[in-house]
Order: sequence, then C-alpha cells, then structure tokens
Amino acid sequence: MDIFATVQTFLAEQLDIAADTITPASSLKDDLKADSLDIAQMVMYAEETFNIEVDDDAAGNIATVGDIVNYVAAKLG
Repeated sequence: MDIFATVQTFLAEQLDIAADTITPASSLKDDLKADSLDIAQMVMYAEETFNIEVDDDAAGNIATVGDIVNYVAAKLG
C-alpha cells in the first residue's frame, strides 16, 4: 500500500483541494489550510486505514504530510 498516495487522496477529498497540489513537504496548516479538526480527522483516518494507534504526543507533532507518512511507515515497520 502506498502510504503517501492514500494520505494524499484522503486530504484532497477532506480539504476539497487537488491531490496533485499535495506533497510530502506540504504544511497541513499553512499550505493546505487544515484546521485542528481536519488534522484530528486525518489522525483517525490513519488509525483506521492502517490499523495503527497514534498517541497524543505524536498527533500533536504532525505538521506536514510527510510527518503523517513517516509516522505510519514507522508504525508499520
């Protein structure tokens, strides 16, 4: 499963933006204009989709799309 493509598709749909504008370096807040609810929904989506648990400290440190992808990849080992 391509973690980035999965996250990219979710964010494009959730934030109503073009998927090709989302890169691993995209800032969730600054570039994609995601608010705290959007980020919480992204975390819940990642937990359900990849069958992982994202602890609160890690969720609070997610700033970019790459942060999400790297966290999921690390959890999946």
